[in-house]
Amino acid sequence: MLDHLATEAVNPHSANLDALSPLELVRLMNAEDARTVAAVAAASESIARAIELATTALRSGGRIIYVGAGTSGRLGVLDAAECPPTFNSDPKQVVGVIAGGEAALVRAIEGAEDDRAEGGRELARRSVTADDVVIGIATSGRTPYVVGALEYARSIGAKTVAIACTENAEVAAVAELAILLLVGPEILSGSTRLKSGTATKMALNMISTGAMVGIGKTYGNLMVDLRATNEKLRARTVRIVSRVTGLSPEEATAALQRCSGELKTTIVAVKRGVEPDVARRRLSESGGVLRLALDPA
Repeated sequence: MLDHLATEAVNPHSANLDALSPLELVRLMNAEDARTVAAVAAASESIARAIELATTALRSGGRIIYVGAGTSGRLGVLDAAECPPTFNSDPKQVVGVIAGGEAALVRAIEGAEDDRAEGGRELARRSVTADDVVIGIATSGRTPYVVGALEYARSIGAKTVAIACTENAEVAAVAELAILLLVGPEILSGSTRLKSGTATKMALNMISTGAMVGIGKTYGNLMVDLRATNEKLRARTVRIVSRVTGLSPEEATAALQRCSGELKTTIVAVKRGVEPDVARRRLSESGGVLRLALDPA
């Protein structure tokens, strides 16, 4: 029985949902969505610990692997897909796994989420190791596919994190770290693509962004690991070099050309007054972290 789950409960504030005007519905949804911010804030310490685990995994050559079904799975796949274009990260570093496979991204695959054993089998097929961190996403807290994946991940020594929107979540019992986003009942009973989905997306944003910051993909709040593959990104690269070094746009463009268009290399070469090869070596010695390459102390 699922009646006891918070994600299946009836929200008293939306009892007359079908009688609301569009404006009343918008105001109600907006008021309910505001609860997601508080729910995520209440889980801050757990999310921060997840960032630490994810950062450690990436630094050791491991991966962040999201596992979920339905909306939860799609959110994991979405977050994974957005990392390479945002941070110029290797697509293999952050991976999204959804019950039912790629077809489940655009249509429901009936029964896929109920196959507990398949969650583990899928991770085995993806050669999960102890260097990886597996983040199981199950807003209901009890999705069998996710439970099975987390159980398998723990059995081979991988770090495990569970994200759920209910108390006493089953996934929390099988993971070493639980992130509970207690947003309360949805305005449309059981529709976890609403508040639960919003809160989950916020948490995933924090985890992936925090991990990428942790491995040196940013300098301050600038995306310094981007690859300039189009005109917009080339212009952004010039702006970043200008902002960090104080060069004019023309000077920044020339400096980038001397450094084969490598953003971090250019900044180190200009600010430390060294040749591109020396700048590259400093970056390598600092693990790619620009701030450390500029000031090892």
